[in-house]
Amino acid sequence: MKTSQQLIAEAKAVIQEISVAQLQQVLQQDSEAVLIDVRESSEFQQQHILGSVNYPRGVLEMTIHNHPKVAAAGCEPAIALEQLATQPVYLICRSGGRSALAAESLQRMGFAKVYSVAGGMQAWLDAALPVKH
Repeated sequence: MKTSQQLIAEAKAVIQEISVAQLQQVLQQDSEAVLIDVRESSEFQQQHILGSVNYPRGVLEMTIHNHPKVAAAGCEPAIALEQLATQPVYLICRSGGRSALAAESLQRMGFAKVYSVAGGMQAWLDAALPVKH
């Protein structure tokens, strides 16, 4: 039997993490960056990073093809996934656990440039970075 912390540690061993400072730099340099908040909708509604899209961890794999970056083109889900998989995708949650598990899952789906934000929204808030309420 594995604990949730063991699962997260295993995921973190095979994914790439970035700091909130690195994410802030990405967002400042690339207004088209794909940032997905995998927290529950109620958490996202309280506060989130401007420009992020909310796909809760439990439905991420089934809904990511609807991301605004690819859904607007009216593509079939498989084509939308292929287009999105070519872009860097940044995942954030409250503390970095759910986003690590989500990153591992997206890698298994074929996403090559997936990054989990270490420390999640808590680290973002601790660094006094801007949020939308």
